[in-house]
Amino acid sequence: MQLVHEQPDFEFFLRGADGRGARVNDRRLDASFIVAPDRLLEHWPVTDALTLRVGDLEPLFALQPELVLLGCGETQAFPPQDVLAACLTRGIGLEAMTNAAAARTFNVLAGEGRRVAAGFIIGTTGAGDPT
Repeated sequence: MQLVHEQPDFEFFLRGADGRGARVNDRRLDASFIVAPDRLLEHWPVTDALTLRVGDLEPLFALQPELVLLGCGETQAFPPQDVLAACLTRGIGLEAMTNAAAARTFNVLAGEGRRVAAGFIIGTTGAGDPT
């Protein structure tokens, strides 16, 4: 059997994520961040999905995604209603999930060529190394 190592055709690939960190390409990130297939924005100043404000999403909106994935840490949480409404009024979908699920979903959508952006909240209680 021949094995072929496929390289993604987008710049940033998530190799793993949990509530304590993430691995983007070969870099370990230990603070909240935003990623799109062609952009990585480190040090996103968000620490909790439950207290997320509409203004916190502006860096994501600037990427002009059709879908925003919100990695909430080790456990799924839902942002306030005004945050959801801000996405809907812009015609942008928002999906909240664990960081691990958001990493997997991001890679699939980016691999399909979708305009996806993801915000990962790091620093929540979690166990295990994402690598």
